[in-house]
Amino acid sequence: MKAAVLAAPGAPLQIEDLRLQSPKAGEVRIDLVGAGVCHSDWHVIKGDWNHRTPIVLGHEGAGVVTEVGEGVTNVAVGDHVIVSWMPACGRCRQCVAGRPWLCEVAIEAVESDAMFDGTTRLSRQNGEAVHQYLCAGVFAEEAVVPASGAVKIREDAPLQDVAIIGCAVATGFGAVLNTARVEWGSTMAVIGCGAVGMSAILGGRQAGALRIIAVDIEPAKLDIARRLGATDVVDASAVDPVAAVKELCGGVDYAFECIGLGPTCEQAADMLAIRGTAVIVGQPRVDTRPTYDALLLSFYEQRIIGSNYGSMRPAIDFPRLVDLYMKGDLPVDQLITSRRPLAEIQQAFDDLAAGRVTRTVLDCTA
Repeated sequence: MKAAVLAAPGAPLQIEDLRLQSPKAGEVRIDLVGAGVCHSDWHVIKGDWNHRTPIVLGHEGAGVVTEVGEGVTNVAVGDHVIVSWMPACGRCRQCVAGRPWLCEVAIEAVESDAMFDGTTRLSRQNGEAVHQYLCAGVFAEEAVVPASGAVKIREDAPLQDVAIIGCAVATGFGAVLNTARVEWGSTMAVIGCGAVGMSAILGGRQAGALRIIAVDIEPAKLDIARRLGATDVVDASAVDPVAAVKELCGGVDYAFECIGLGPTCEQAADMLAIRGTAVIVGQPRVDTRPTYDALLLSFYEQRIIGSNYGSMRPAIDFPRLVDLYMKGDLPVDQLITSRRPLAEIQQAFDDLAAGRVTRTVLDCTA
């Protein structure tokens, strides 16, 4: 099958013919239909994060199950699924406590770019092993993933659209509803209006936030943010975003950093009101060390918290998000501003790096 392979950090992605093994016990094989191009993949390409190469990137995808391994009961051949890059084991301390998005077994696997047994199902024609990013590797025609990483959804949902529920939508929407638990009537700011930030705006609308302030340096993205529910926008390329937010409402109850940069993490804390909460959603470089005014945090009882995967329970929440989309209450298709065939994946990352898109979805069948 064909897949986009990263040979080394900084190298261009190349479409190669790879061998894909059949699923082992507890695994499933998926014919991929759509895959979203995420900033997390870009971090690996740039070398911001250390991952083993050669590797097939991509962790936001959807498709149809074509084969199941021994013992798999949650899905069957023919089921439509969204890939979860946090395939929870269901047995570790975090899973038993009801926090599958922090599964200790899955974290170890995704950090090793392999399956639960420490091996990969991908190889080149010469037998060289090719790693799978985050237990997924969906920039490909097919993938073998842990069974818990294949979440069954309704069959009438368009797979290329709902593919982005597997990361961007879950991460942004969940950060608001699950991690921060934004209350009705609250004020919030969203720094960074990519697909994750836009999903946070949708989450704010769902939570009943009174004021949703979108912050970005791209006017086109701010226009989309208004259409999706932002009540105010701040062009951070023209004004100091912290001063602008404070001028609008005196400070926000919640600030969601959805980029992963040190300065914007600091801005999120600086624009808080008394007892406000800054939520770090974006994934920064490993050496990022923001600084905060500890006295103000203490005096005003402010908080800085992290959000991983929107505190989502994929097996439960993904089907619900799909239902919201199909009812017209969660317009995830409006987050997709570009669609390309798999062969144009390098151009898709060029668009991402230049800030030209909110989200690109790749057609894995083309």
